[in-house]
Amino acid sequence: MPTPDSGQRARTLLSWSSGKDSAWTLYQLQNSPTHEVVGLLTTINTQFERVAMHGVRRALLEAQAKAANLPLIAAPIPWPCSNADYETAFKSALQQAINELDITHIAFGDLYLQDIRDYREQQLLESGLQPLFPLWGKPTSALATEMQEAGLRAHVSCVDPKQLGGEFAGRSFDQQFLDDLPATVDPCGEGGEFHTFTWAGPMFDHDIGIVPGEVIERDGFVFADIELAEPDLLRG
Repeated sequence: MPTPDSGQRARTLLSWSSGKDSAWTLYQLQNSPTHEVVGLLTTINTQFERVAMHGVRRALLEAQAKAANLPLIAAPIPWPCSNADYETAFKSALQQAINELDITHIAFGDLYLQDIRDYREQQLLESGLQPLFPLWGKPTSALATEMQEAGLRAHVSCVDPKQLGGEFAGRSFDQQFLDDLPATVDPCGEGGEFHTFTWAGPMFDHDIGIVPGEVIERDGFVFADIELAEPDLLRG
């Protein structure tokens, strides 16, 4: 396994949600002297062909992978999805990444929820992979501002109306959005208050053109649909 002293960067898979935290994690690792991201791993709801929880279309996810110049490994999950189903799909995708990309590490964009970190580390015990949490412990208010000032641009794709008003779905993740958030809501949405789709930033070679769609309520969440502005570009 590569070490920081070996002169070789450790081949790292990134758990990719399509949102701002995973995008910012990618940017941090792109500038790391010890780790190199060689692929993205995302869970896909096979019923709707969308990113689980974020509700983002698969075509948008593929556009992100293209903009990042990285292969995408999809972990297909059913709907509804039990925890056992999720774990089976995740482990299968990890094995695919180990076989195809020769990875030694996997990175996550988690910020401070210890139970989530413990769960991820437990999942990896039999894989031989080392977990990384590059954003862990960073103050989320400062982190949200840092992302925006560096040029990260994101669209709010999902809101939990039990924690945040549904009218926030479909908005841009910008300073006005942060200013309007209730004091009870984490600026990075770490408590699941909202989820985003990143369409521009220093982690990408080019911006991803998007067209906002309808806002709907489903399964207790408010989703703001997004489409590619130029879907034919994926074929290029």
